[in-house]
Amino acid sequence: MGLIDRLQNETERAPAAGPSLFIPDARQQPVSAAGDVGKERFQALKARIQDLLLKKIDVTKLEEAGYAPLLAQINAVIDELVEEEHLLLADADRDRLIEATTGDMLGLGPLEPLLQDNDISDILVNGHRGVWIERKGKIYKTAVRFRDDQHLLSVINRIVSRVGRRIDEASPMVDARLPDGSRVHAIIPPLAIDGPGLCIRRFGGHSYRMEDLIVGGSFTREMADFMRIAVLTRLNILISGGTGSGKTTLLNCLSNYIPENQRIITIEDAAELALQQPQVFRLETRPPNVEGKGEVTQRELFRNTLRMRPDRIIVGEVRGAEVLDMLQAMSTGHDGSMATIHANNPRDSLGRLEMMMLLSGVALPEKAMRQYIANSINLIIQLARHSDGTRKIIKITEITGMEGDTVLTQDMFEYVRSGVDPSGKVLGHFKTTGTRPFHSARFEAAGFAFAPSMFEPRVLG
Repeated sequence: MGLIDRLQNETERAPAAGPSLFIPDARQQPVSAAGDVGKERFQALKARIQDLLLKKIDVTKLEEAGYAPLLAQINAVIDELVEEEHLLLADADRDRLIEATTGDMLGLGPLEPLLQDNDISDILVNGHRGVWIERKGKIYKTAVRFRDDQHLLSVINRIVSRVGRRIDEASPMVDARLPDGSRVHAIIPPLAIDGPGLCIRRFGGHSYRMEDLIVGGSFTREMADFMRIAVLTRLNILISGGTGSGKTTLLNCLSNYIPENQRIITIEDAAELALQQPQVFRLETRPPNVEGKGEVTQRELFRNTLRMRPDRIIVGEVRGAEVLDMLQAMSTGHDGSMATIHANNPRDSLGRLEMMMLLSGVALPEKAMRQYIANSINLIIQLARHSDGTRKIIKITEITGMEGDTVLTQDMFEYVRSGVDPSGKVLGHFKTTGTRPFHSARFEAAGFAFAPSMFEPRVLG
């Protein structure tokens, strides 16, 4: 079994001891507990290989040199150690040493095999001894380990330095990204009591399309058709949901409906959107430097974006004072803009927008804030992750205007949960509410017409 197979064999219980990872020659004393001793020898030998490599190569030029020169150096060092230590190293164990060493020197060390598994959506590192993954909505413990906290910290530093960020005692938290767009959050002591923590939300493994989400049961074809027309007719859309509910994935899928001749500008804290259109200009915030200067917030990016002739603005997540600029852009010529927000239901998302407007320091009456929201946002798509790990759209809600001090909404589609079967699978169905779209006239003016039976109350799918 190869290294990747071993590391990906995650279980909810402690992994069983395996065979020794390399064979001592006859002059060495035989050992007991071959599995544990073999793992210790493997780590010790890998550490010695790295120490010798660091004496022979310029680590500052390691990434520029690439894989091939490093591989040649590793082979030479292994040959040297085999001769010195009189080791009988099997070909499979040699390959594993090479793979683990290159992963440590160029990649993310023990996490490299996990990053090759496209079914893994989250990698959660709780100190150097505990690595967990999320696969298809369920969390499992893996057999992956770091050598010590310093080993884990070196991997974290490698990630954040590639995107021009830093993590140290003065700045012990950081948001970053991997080259494939996966989102990274790291936190280290003194804030993290049990050693460094690392969370990787993976986006690079899959390039989802709407069809994939329909087949996966996230929503029905009728709901997809409605959302497609909403994007084409340039409704302003807010995608709401909890952590890990699939907001970014849906946003990426919906963006595929945007015509290629429209200019899109994205604003994010850590760039993770993967839009496919040719005219996409991506902006990312910047944290303050060591002196506490140089910070660039989403609000500052928004102000500059309005001078860059965008047709649509897409915000990775609205979370602060930039909400005012976003709503202003949506209501003054940038129709068809989209954003995500953390909230449990459509009504909560409106409340969060109000709260963020208050925190921005601008004194607006409550009614004025709600009027601002009602005039800017047309559609709210609510997502949820269920107990069996599935992610579904549970409501598609239109904002229809104001009545007194209340923002009026109407649900077009919803998911009704009916129970859980013996295997733990959540049971339920999608349905229409029987309400005609408030924006029907806008759809028809754009050349889109729904069948009369489209919105009759019925079960979908």
